[in-house]
Amino acid sequence: MQKLKLYNSLTKKLEIFKPIKKKLVTFYACGPTVYQAAHIGNLRTYLFEDILKRVLEYNDYKVKHVVNITDVGHLTSDADTGLDKVEEAAKSQKKTAKEITKHYADLFKQDSKALNILPPDKFAWASKYVKQQIKLIEALEKQGYTYATADGIYFDTTKFKNYGKLGKASTGKSRVLHCAGKHRDTDFALWKFSLPDENRQQEWASPWGKGYPGWHVECSAISAAELGQPFDIHAGGEDHLSIHHNNEIAQSEAAYGKPLANYWLHGAFMLMGKDKMSKSKGNFLTLKDLEDLGFEPLAFRYLAITSHYRSKLNFSEAAMKGAYRSLAKLRAVFSQKTSGGKVVKGYKDKFIKAINDDLNMPKAFALIWELVKSQKVKLADKQATLKDFDQVLGLDLGKDTTPKTILDLAKQRQKAKEDKDFDKADKLRDKIEKAGWQVEDTAQGPRLRQKI
Repeated sequence: MQKLKLYNSLTKKLEIFKPIKKKLVTFYACGPTVYQAAHIGNLRTYLFEDILKRVLEYNDYKVKHVVNITDVGHLTSDADTGLDKVEEAAKSQKKTAKEITKHYADLFKQDSKALNILPPDKFAWASKYVKQQIKLIEALEKQGYTYATADGIYFDTTKFKNYGKLGKASTGKSRVLHCAGKHRDTDFALWKFSLPDENRQQEWASPWGKGYPGWHVECSAISAAELGQPFDIHAGGEDHLSIHHNNEIAQSEAAYGKPLANYWLHGAFMLMGKDKMSKSKGNFLTLKDLEDLGFEPLAFRYLAITSHYRSKLNFSEAAMKGAYRSLAKLRAVFSQKTSGGKVVKGYKDKFIKAINDDLNMPKAFALIWELVKSQKVKLADKQATLKDFDQVLGLDLGKDTTPKTILDLAKQRQKAKEDKDFDKADKLRDKIEKAGWQVEDTAQGPRLRQKI
């Protein structure tokens, strides 16, 4: 079998993947800050991580997967200024912080399920690991890596050799503001004090005073508690590469004197026009927005996974329509029932070679369409091979994915035909077709198929 190779952001090289323990992969991924709905650019990152996990499992690895839920400490600026995003949302919506975080965490899980993203072994909430975060800060303080200001405890990046080695971000140019008393742009908050006028809902006692942990420290504390240090793979979006992940590396390695993770993988941005899709710019769409436009979640999954995770993806409605049609064509392969099909070895070998080459999904899909169009492979074998590939694709190929609303319309039409109300039956057919489906009358009954 082709050995799995992954591009390591830390070394900037394509490397053969070798886990710490044979056939067990420890995998940590940065999760959502639950103050607002995730947009489809965020979801693209989770889809890349899902493909990574599925490829690992396809290679017969057992994956221990942890995703954090940030429910405290993520400020509106990476410069350690501004308001806590969760606290701000709670105040503006006149709800408790727990109500806000539960609502958006539940929504995130619903979106993930709709996109066939495999759930992690654990969703780790930052607020449940405050004790571990305090212990980590104490270890850093003991070794001389911290200093205090009027608003918190900070990590002194000049004390850590090679700070910013991930992505060569040591200059800290992406931070534009100093906090009062902060020594330099690259220094970051480990613990923030509760200020008298904040009226915070979430705060804890600590050796330095009442307050809350900084955003970066949660990932180091959670990953160490759940996976140990070092662990195998740390993944996230490329927006985390220069600051958040460098800060994780600095505090974890400074505290414990060993690497945090052996492989770092980063998914590229989704664009709207020429700009990165982001909440701060307001140029984003949620999964619900796509559904309101008439696109099912799996059509977005198809669009996202057909591009390479390290290449930026430009979103457009035209691209979504193309993804919808392509998914419909794949599903059409299964419109006729067969039996006795076998996975075609030659195609499987090429598929493994593609996905094991740093998750080369564009190459994998080129192979898939070659298989679909082949005149030499019989239908039953095509179906068996595509179902095997779908362990990685996660597109529910071969399953009946007809929406309930369409099934109900088809049943109403069939009854109208049986009642010889052909005018009503024709109107229901029109309604089905306007919704993007075709109904074909066969000897076995009506057959529904997506329009291509």
